[in-house]
Amino acid sequence: MKITSITARICNAEMRNWIFARVETDQPGLVGWGEATLEFKTRAVMGAIEDIQPMLVGLDPRDIEQCTQVMTRHGFWRMGVIGMTAISGIEMALWDILGKDLGVPVWRLLGGKVREHLRTYTHLGLGDMRAVYETETSASLVEHGRRVVQLGYDAIKVVCVPYTHYLAPNADVDRVGRMLNDLREAVGPGIDIMVDFHGRPASAAAAMAYIEGMRDARLMFVEEPVPPEDAAGLAAVTRQSPVPVASGERLIGRREFEPAIRDRAFHIAQPDICHVGGLGEAKKVAAMAETAGIGLAPHNPLGPIAGVAALHFGVSTPNVIIQEEMSGAVPWYGDVVQWPIERKAGRWDVPHKPGLGVEVDEKVIDAHPFAPDILHPRAAVMADGTIVDW
Repeated sequence: MKITSITARICNAEMRNWIFARVETDQPGLVGWGEATLEFKTRAVMGAIEDIQPMLVGLDPRDIEQCTQVMTRHGFWRMGVIGMTAISGIEMALWDILGKDLGVPVWRLLGGKVREHLRTYTHLGLGDMRAVYETETSASLVEHGRRVVQLGYDAIKVVCVPYTHYLAPNADVDRVGRMLNDLREAVGPGIDIMVDFHGRPASAAAAMAYIEGMRDARLMFVEEPVPPEDAAGLAAVTRQSPVPVASGERLIGRREFEPAIRDRAFHIAQPDICHVGGLGEAKKVAAMAETAGIGLAPHNPLGPIAGVAALHFGVSTPNVIIQEEMSGAVPWYGDVVQWPIERKAGRWDVPHKPGLGVEVDEKVIDAHPFAPDILHPRAAVMADGTIVDW
């Protein structure tokens, strides 16, 4: 069997463009699908996929490790997030092809089943951008939170830490603490709450001020409390925090995870299968984390094929704690890809169709062509004009 072509299909999903990698083979009808979505870098990833294609055409798609070696080594330059996102999408599609060829689901190829279902959580507004990033009062936080819980979720993540510089103003710390206490009171003690800092605090001191203010809300974890390049700051926060700390969504490949895992810089690792290098690389990161006594809550605010890949990964990986999902990001989320299972609020069951098990409706993709990204990060500016992290 040989790879004959690799193409990128773009599907605009309002806040971001989903990028689907399509790998064709010389076997009639045998096509693999993966996802290579990267926020606000659509055309760059499309170009990377186009650049990678000539290196793989003619190779056997079932030799996934060999194809990954070619993609990561024969380009000479080591890949950053753009290149690794392209590689991740292609690599996913190769697993899809292998599973279809053998007639088994991908989780079976990744080591088999370790659980009967995968616990999931979602965001305010089920991924609606305005609810996720623009919920700034207790009333709106409680309203959205109750709605998600009423749908059946028992875990929810919120983004309520304001844009912050190197120190956290007392007024902001107190306001965030009140909001989370109000949310806790509204949803009760049985619902897990996570807070995504989004790397907004520019220092460990600022992050710790917010974390101390959140203590009474009894959170499941706080996520990315400092920018991803501040490894020492992250480790300092983790050592001091009264709340478990999760991070790693912006770490690329196992070599970037290795020092963080060695230093126990977080309690929970959050590799993103679409960026870390694909399913194979994510399994290697998971094994490293398991050895260090670290669980996983994989990052996944992306499209439907990324969600399916995360399902196969979670079904086969013992130290996965919970899986992020964003199935309501657009009203037609379920139209572009027919899933291998019925999605249930708070849990996904084990799929049994061959490969990833998805059927892609390319007519729906055509109905939502590429559009310029909504540059919501432009809002990350302090009152005096200082640019801060989104």
